Amino acid sequence: MSISVIVPALDEGAEIAAALRAARSPQVVEILVVDGGSCDDTVTIAAPLADAILTASRGRASQMNAGAVHARGDVLLFLHADTRLPAGFAAAVEDAIRGGAIGGRFDVALRGAHPFLPVVAALINLRSRATRIFTGDQAIFVRRDAFDRLGGFAAIPLMEDVDFSTRLRRLGTIASLRLRVSTSARRWEEHGLVRTVLLMWSLRLAFACGVSPGRLAARYRRERR
Repeated sequence: MSISVIVPALDEGAEIAAALRAARSPQVVEILVVDGGSCDDTVTIAAPLADAILTASRGRASQMNAGAVHARGDVLLFLHADTRLPAGFAAAVEDAIRGGAIGGRFDVALRGAHPFLPVVAALINLRSRATRIFTGDQAIFVRRDAFDRLGGFAAIPLMEDVDFSTRLRRLGTIASLRLRVSTSARRWEEHGLVRTVLLMWSLRLAFACGVSPGRLAARYRRERR
């Protein structure tokens, strides 16, 4: 079984090297970085650590779909550029797929100084385990044939990961791996822990109630200023 790691990136020069180094494994046949128009040194840093640097229009859905077009692995693993995979991740993915899962995600830990970040991470893990809906911070992986059946990520500016996992769980078994990826807690620390949690919960609720992703993206940008 072969794994293609696809990394959408935008101005991630400070984080991407560590993410790419942690993504190397014997089962990983390629690491594809898909840049959305970075203005920093993301591409320069990533080039010697990735197997290919691709470009796509800005937006994680667009970038991840572009990476999938070029990927040759049996399994696609979508990795945020500020997220680091744990040792043994590839074997865990392989075991899950061979055990009958069509895709899944990892538990998450948040890298940062705030003392309540472990609580936030625990709630994220519990919620996604119970609902089988997950976000890109948790390193989504999926069998290539299942990804193709779903038509990839929807071309929406926000909640593409929630939409994808909602559709994926209808196809078959979802693996909730207890191995933990670690992701940067910068958005929580920069904008306030409680404020960020409430914002994300409200956006998810609005999305579930049918509010358009475009309106949600505009609100997200306003709240993050």
